[in-house]
Amino acid sequence: MSPTNKNNPAAWVPDYIRGLVPYVPGKPIEELEREMGIKDSIKIASNENPLGPSPKAVAALKKALANLHRYPDGNGTFLKDELAKRLKVKPENIILGNGSNEILELLAATFMVPGDEGIMSEHSFVVYSLAVESRGYKKVVTKPTSCFGHDLEEMAAAITDRTRIIFIANPNNPTGTYVSKKEFERFLARVPDRVIVAMDEAYFEFVEKKDYPDALEYFKAGQKNIVVVRTFSKIYGLAGLRIGYGIADEEMTGFINRVRQPFNTNSLAQVGALAALSDKQHISRTLENNRTGMKFLEKEFQRLEIEFIPSVANFILFRSPADAGAVYQRLLARGVIVRPMGGYKLPQWLRVTIGTPPENKRFIQALEEVLDSFGN
Repeated sequence: MSPTNKNNPAAWVPDYIRGLVPYVPGKPIEELEREMGIKDSIKIASNENPLGPSPKAVAALKKALANLHRYPDGNGTFLKDELAKRLKVKPENIILGNGSNEILELLAATFMVPGDEGIMSEHSFVVYSLAVESRGYKKVVTKPTSCFGHDLEEMAAAITDRTRIIFIANPNNPTGTYVSKKEFERFLARVPDRVIVAMDEAYFEFVEKKDYPDALEYFKAGQKNIVVVRTFSKIYGLAGLRIGYGIADEEMTGFINRVRQPFNTNSLAQVGALAALSDKQHISRTLENNRTGMKFLEKEFQRLEIEFIPSVANFILFRSPADAGAVYQRLLARGVIVRPMGGYKLPQWLRVTIGTPPENKRFIQALEEVLDSFGN
């Protein structure tokens, strides 16, 4: 209901904006330490790379600092050319974004009109909902699988004449689950060509399953309604630079370019991303750390008899044996930052990022102490 006082700023805001819930990011380490009066805390909450940024990217960034008085390349030419060469697509198929979330938002801004619907799974990345609802469009939320992942049969059944975009995270955040090739192909067969399938592959580099469907291959095979969305925030360790990219039909990227801001990716982000692409050693070390850390945490959760969802990404979703909010706060007091999942409608679950070996061990030790304090 709209406020009656026309001098109230809330009266100037559309109802669909007034009803939005802002995205709540993970706590920065500095904020936590100031609030709690502690030092040497660890953040394993936001699925960041625990090994830090690509060293090649850092070196390239240092060289680029002297040119900050210049505007960035509004087209991102060098980065797009390199991505196109590696992905075997045309530069015109690539759109750069201020993080992959901007690509998702640009899809809604460019291709949806009032009355259109965007379909998403119940426990999926909250940006999908914001991208749709912040413009007054209708979100359609489908039931998840038993592991809180995407039920593609449910999503296909939800398609109507007003469906414009279907958002799928593969792997899914926050569950770490994935849809298989068989599931994906059966789903695509039911999707009309007029419906955009936005495949959010922020964590695809971590997947080691043979039946994982690389959406890019389906796009290159002629599936023009697929848009592949990826990021430099995770495996490349460049979350602070905010840069991601999308791969789409050339005509679609042409329209998106009419909507996006002229300089939506800054100079340092472009330089860092370009250098990170060739840092094979950093990528290899990151994957090995993730592989080892995942096995360690799974084994420890089993030892502690804690329920968790098997993950193919760089994080694990686990059910807290005690009140999740209280466990989260007591972990904070011990300098361990994880992510509560109330915002994803999973109030009894917490998400932990795979850290370095010392961080993983410290997390388990702190978790045991916290659970012991509840008598678990």
